[in-house]
Amino acid sequence: MSEQFSPTAGMQNGFDVSKLGTLSAHERSMVERRQGLLGPSYKLMYQHPVEFVRGEGAYLYDPQGNAYLDCYNNVPSVGHCHPRVVEAVSAQLATLNTHTRYMNDKILSYTGDLVETFGGGIGNVMYTCTGSEAVDLALRIAKFNTGGTGIIVTEYAYHGITSAAAAISTTMGPFVPVDLHVRTVRAPYAYRAEEGVDVGERLAADIEAAIADMKRHGIKFAGFIADTLFSTDGLLPGPVGFLKKAIEVVHKNGGVYIADEVQPGFARTGLDMWGYQRHGIEPDLVVMGKPMGNGLPIAGVAAKPELLADFGKKIRYFNTFGGNQVCISAAQAVLNVIREENLQQNCHDVGEYLLNGFKDIASRYPQIGDVRGAGLYFAVEFVKDQATKAPDKDLTLKVVSDLRERRVLMSTTGRDENALKIRPLLCFTRVEADLLLARFEESMASIVG
Repeated sequence: MSEQFSPTAGMQNGFDVSKLGTLSAHERSMVERRQGLLGPSYKLMYQHPVEFVRGEGAYLYDPQGNAYLDCYNNVPSVGHCHPRVVEAVSAQLATLNTHTRYMNDKILSYTGDLVETFGGGIGNVMYTCTGSEAVDLALRIAKFNTGGTGIIVTEYAYHGITSAAAAISTTMGPFVPVDLHVRTVRAPYAYRAEEGVDVGERLAADIEAAIADMKRHGIKFAGFIADTLFSTDGLLPGPVGFLKKAIEVVHKNGGVYIADEVQPGFARTGLDMWGYQRHGIEPDLVVMGKPMGNGLPIAGVAAKPELLADFGKKIRYFNTFGGNQVCISAAQAVLNVIREENLQQNCHDVGEYLLNGFKDIASRYPQIGDVRGAGLYFAVEFVKDQATKAPDKDLTLKVVSDLRERRVLMSTTGRDENALKIRPLLCFTRVEADLLLARFEESMASIVG
């Protein structure tokens, strides 16, 4: 079966429905019902899918009550069913929930608190329900302000599932074509760069070349959008500051920079609230999503006010559910928890502890080519050979699957699917960190000896 027709095409670490016979009778029945009711587009994770009925803190629980350490889900970022979020949402749901065309102080109070975290020239926020919608809106704002249609992304980028967002997402597979006005540039992949190459310099040069190619084809440049941790490109956090020259090129050529903070944002990187702040740069637009409401559907676009001044007068934008009181209450609770429970510092401290732990384990296994991370977000990259750095996708999937059986949840990332995608919840403590490291080393010893 060719790759483009694979039952898991377009999704890494997905369950292959042709393997139904390997499941228990109960599991097989559930998968068959999903296929029949939800259709084939809904994918399940893992070679052995897992069912959950409850979540609390850093753990998910299956029907038998077994606890699984969640090192993957960034949506409930401050912890599954965090009591302060549950309380805020429950109270608001019992009081009022409506759209943003009536005056209400909650959205203003939250937006004021949120804007303070950005610094620089960001001053307005427009709300959506999902990160995909936010990317869609950010693209509209960028194109309106520049009069251009050309967008630059990295070679293996993912930015969402609306038509506009999917058209700039190069990870969606051969049946979701990239827009003709999109140009791709090499990701700043320091581990795989040629010796002596400065990935920041190269990224800036590639963006300059992409803009020149647009001009040759009569396309006006509108902007560059990037996840500031380059999560789907393989999680590429460093060297810190490498984005600065690239953004200078974007602005020099009249484009806007859209910082996709859906994955890096809300304290994920530790020392900074937002991923772009690690690089000392100032975006024109910031896209937020998933972790914003800890599982409630709220997302948004933060912008420099000058980008919305004319846009707001000429372009009608309204979102019935975007910014409703229940979701705003969830978002306010999340922000309060991050600040008052000191989760940003926790991300840094526990993150450093985990990063050093992964590197220590890697020193004993030549199959691990690179370990990298920022805050509570890590990639452990597997290779067949340290010298050639040939990707080892098979070993990566074996480790992910083995860890699932050891009740630790993570996935894969990168074009070659040869890096572990480890994204613990922000409430991780050293207890969870030690459990993760112990299970990971057990898995390595079991698989490679």
